[in-house]
Amino acid sequence: MTAPTAEGAKQASNRRIGLEQSKTRALLLDAADAVMREEGYAGVSSRRVASRAGLKPQLVHYYFRTMDDLFLALFRRRSEKGLEHYAEALASDRPLRAMWEMSRDPSGTAMIMEFSALANHRKVISAEIAHYGDRLREMQVAALSRLLATRGVDPDAYPPIAVAVLISSVSLFLRMEDRIGMSAGHAETEALVERWLNQLESPAAQPPPATV
Repeated sequence: MTAPTAEGAKQASNRRIGLEQSKTRALLLDAADAVMREEGYAGVSSRRVASRAGLKPQLVHYYFRTMDDLFLALFRRRSEKGLEHYAEALASDRPLRAMWEMSRDPSGTAMIMEFSALANHRKVISAEIAHYGDRLREMQVAALSRLLATRGVDPDAYPPIAVAVLISSVSLFLRMEDRIGMSAGHAETEALVERWLNQLESPAAQPPPATV
């Protein structure tokens, strides 16, 4: 058998891929999302996704050259929707509260954990997560900077970026512990954060406890 030429390999890599606006592509992404939520990233395969979507396995690779491409498309679709929701939430008069509530969503946390685990094996996913995280953090910092300025809170004492990291990391850690059955101290921690948010977002904000 004759070995494929470089030109042939190039043509294969550049083969036609289905349109991004295709309903079939959307069905495959919906199916991949469902499988990943129910079985984790390890359960996502071309056959499993196609079966869930009620389509032939060949269609998966018609729309996505590799599984990396499928995972990237899935993450980008979820992250773009997430950024839209965050933009709406952060535009409210209580952006801290909105950020806290969104970060506590258990289904969202579960998918973050799955993509983070996947990123340990696929560098392209890791890079995409970092890119999304940077964009989200910029949005959070901009909104919190405006809030703290209107409340007269010293940004040197309470840097907006540190506030954003605290809220995101505390909620993520609590949901991670929830998933493995740990709950000791959760109610008390959430109550403490609630008091802190109320202090920061009150019309005449007073600096929150330094112990948070």
